Amino acid sequence: MIRFENVSKWFWVNGRRKVVIENFDFTLPSGKAVALLGGNGAGKSTLLQIVSGSLRPDTGQVVSDGSISWPIGLTGAAHQDLTGAQNVRFVARIYGVDTRSLEAFVRDFAELGPHFYMPLRSYSAGMRSRLVFGTAMGIKFDTYLIDEVTAVGDAAFRRKSRAVFRERVKTAGAMMVSHNMRELRQFCDSGLILYRGQLTYYDDIDKAIAEHERRQSA
Repeated sequence: MIRFENVSKWFWVNGRRKVVIENFDFTLPSGKAVALLGGNGAGKSTLLQIVSGSLRPDTGQVVSDGSISWPIGLTGAAHQDLTGAQNVRFVARIYGVDTRSLEAFVRDFAELGPHFYMPLRSYSAGMRSRLVFGTAMGIKFDTYLIDEVTAVGDAAFRRKSRAVFRERVKTAGAMMVSHNMRELRQFCDSGLILYRGQLTYYDDIDKAIAEHERRQSA
């Protein structure tokens, strides 16, 4: 369960207040895989950061009765001066999971070869995303926050990423951002549309996508 209690977030841009979300009250049921829809710049990544706890709302709070991942896909979740292996071990200690098991999982999953033991500053964006995604998939969260990351890598790696994510959401919830509507239909059963600072929940993913596409074409 994730509950939004009068949540608002805004930024000041060139002296004007840009509202991301305003006075949102809602409870997402446990175990739901929710597509987060909205146009470019609507604030989807900002909302994921608020849900994860890495960014504070200006008013209200987000309450959860389970564990929530960081926004997977945001490469800022890893330290540039540490190696991939060191980053994984650091995350394992933070979340209280077995260090060796998580390191072995990520080393095999991310397919980084010798780069796994090199500093992240030497990684490409795709390599960083593979490391971060693999690290998150190696931890059993109650809710996963996914930001476009299953599009990373070649076709074989994308298939592997989707397979492990599909396995995780069998027993967990998710909030997922993607521009691929087919992918959202595969993984999500409901949708949230972020539009002009307002969030609207749809219990049916097809209805959510249809409304999102209608607004984008208007």
